[in-house]
Amino acid sequence: MRESVQAEVLMSFLVSEELSFRIPVELRYDTRDPYAVRMTFHLPGDAPVTWAFGRELLIDGINRPSGDGDVHIAPTDPGNLSDVAIRLQVGSDRAFFRASAPPLVAFLDRTDKLVPLGQERTWGDFEDNLEAALGRILAEENAG
Repeated sequence: MRESVQAEVLMSFLVSEELSFRIPVELRYDTRDPYAVRMTFHLPGDAPVTWAFGRELLIDGINRPSGDGDVHIAPTDPGNLSDVAIRLQVGSDRAFFRASAPPLVAFLDRTDKLVPLGQERTWGDFEDNLEAALGRILAEENAG
């Protein structure tokens, strides 16, 4: 049985109002972490950078401005399923991207076929994996 979904989309990396360039971005969804999607940005001259955030945030952001904290996603034209603006932030550093909505919707549709939205909790042994991961983190903190 397939346990992950992947896709590659081209996004515009908006350096400034005058400068942007297209970059490949790998989208990944894995049943071992059924609440999250991962985007790996392949910026020229830099090592790939991966961001993980809620699948529901991406779904919501395609239709309306969504996100608190480090990830904000919003349609560029709320009345039209065309492009999506993605803002990622670490401290005072921000990166802006623009993606076509249809490939994101197609990717999300494939994730929903794998794990329907709202059924993440019942999928596999997610809570066991979470407990094991938390146990490893706590053990590392106590050892250090």
